[in-house]
Amino acid sequence: MQYLKGHAKKAPALPERGFIMYQGQSMLDNAPIVVIATMSTSNVKTGQMVQTWILRADINPVEASQTGDDSSICGNCVHRHYNKGACYVNIGQAPNAVYKGYQRGIYPVFSFDDHAHYFAHRKIRLGAYGDPAAVPFGVMQSIAALGIGHTGYTHQADHKGFDGRYFELCQVSADTPRQAAKYQKLGAKTFRVALAGDALASGELECLADSKGLQCIDCMLCDGSTKNIAITVHGSRSNRFKSNLIAVGG
Repeated sequence: MQYLKGHAKKAPALPERGFIMYQGQSMLDNAPIVVIATMSTSNVKTGQMVQTWILRADINPVEASQTGDDSSICGNCVHRHYNKGACYVNIGQAPNAVYKGYQRGIYPVFSFDDHAHYFAHRKIRLGAYGDPAAVPFGVMQSIAALGIGHTGYTHQADHKGFDGRYFELCQVSADTPRQAAKYQKLGAKTFRVALAGDALASGELECLADSKGLQCIDCMLCDGSTKNIAITVHGSRSNRFKSNLIAVGG
């Protein structure tokens, strides 16, 4: 039997699916959490942005949403599934898959020297699930700085553990015009969820995904410093959004 001479070719390395960006205490209740950045997504609303997932490190996200332990990563958000709220995230899908991948060890710990190039020329979504304010500000700021733009939202402006520097990095989620005005006076840019037919408040712009069909990756107004945005409540649980909004402005 004859064998071909020469060296066997090594199979090309598969691109990393994601990275562990932080493992440590939640800034909201000191419980163990993890931040994982994934490199690809099927989310047609955002487009191909790097997605960051903020999860309990020790509890499956589906279980955490049922027991209330998701407060470590969602804080006092009224829209949590545990509160029977209107959160649009299907926790049993992407968050659950990312957590299971983390448990299997498929994500390496991020090293700037070895992995920063994966983020170069990319746009980054802070908090595909979980609230960025659960993470030390310096960590999220560093993640955002790896790319060429970011979006982010926090619902923790009233939480006792909230770091006010997040006003510089994330839109502050608001559920009423009055709430939005309160946060804007503190220097925040807001992202207000509204009922269909609500009027825009003064200084607000309707989410361009709603009004123009634009993907987040092409819009990037939700960077915490550009515009106050309003969006019509959406998702399979949108009928749970019960806030009595008052139309203001024109």
